[in-house]
Amino acid sequence: MTDPTYRHSNIRNRPPLRWPNGARVALWVVPNVEHYEYIPEDAGGMSASLRSPHPDILSYSQRDYGNRVGIWRLFDVIDELKIKCSVSLNLGVFQRFPQIMDACERREWDVICHGVYNSRPVWGYSREREKALIDYCLATSRQLTGRAFRGWFAPMVSYTPNTVDLLIEAGIEYFCDWVFDDQPFPVQGRNGEIVAMPYQLDANDGMFFNRMFPHAGGDDFARLLRDYFDRLYMEGSGQGRVVCIALHPYIVGNPQHIDSVRDALAYMMQHEGVWNATGGEIIDWWRTNYLPQLRAHLDDVDRSRLS
Repeated sequence: MTDPTYRHSNIRNRPPLRWPNGARVALWVVPNVEHYEYIPEDAGGMSASLRSPHPDILSYSQRDYGNRVGIWRLFDVIDELKIKCSVSLNLGVFQRFPQIMDACERREWDVICHGVYNSRPVWGYSREREKALIDYCLATSRQLTGRAFRGWFAPMVSYTPNTVDLLIEAGIEYFCDWVFDDQPFPVQGRNGEIVAMPYQLDANDGMFFNRMFPHAGGDDFARLLRDYFDRLYMEGSGQGRVVCIALHPYIVGNPQHIDSVRDALAYMMQHEGVWNATGGEIIDWWRTNYLPQLRAHLDDVDRSRLS
């Protein structure tokens, strides 16, 4: 097995990336709409949150709050601000809760497959088992929505040595698991290429409230989002960036958080030079208008190293 590879590239030395109409940043809003099982398959006795043995009632019910209450508050904010989204989706949500599927489909949200349930990470999966999961997800997406998804984000950011090659073989165009850049970037597998999209694990309410600052308030998270945006917006004047805002309805959909997050998103949307786009729109523009220049640049860099 050969390792998936991506070439080293200093972002300041790349050809300038220009988004549509000269936008500085592509604003990519990614709600993570998830479901955790009451007692997951292959749970091994402990919950994914590592809080307690199953059934982990507190973690299960907190996350279910997102699908019962939180997501509907988030829909209100998204509709008010007219924001396009790409949903990082456990497909089990669409299977179990058709009202959520209908709401996402009416808003024409892109689907990034996040596995079936977020309580089933793929760590330790054999190649055959992981392939079966990806194939099942593609078939289920076509059955539920009439189309295949274009993006992948493994449940719990889990991964195997086969993941990149299997995604390429399945025809998936981009994935969110590798967080090494502020622009889309090609990753080479054994039999082709896939694009790593710059997903955020820091400007992310799940990491912020669950891991880094469990006692912080909504205003603290909103300040982080504005600081993150401001830096990329400034840098985007010369080299376009992707601003990824990763949200979880069971967190930001709480009454004490939703207004602060709404204000942070409104702050971003009021700036000139902000292109709010779905993952599919970002990939399509980047591939048509920028990838050929990037390839030529990377080839030049490789030749200079060999000379």
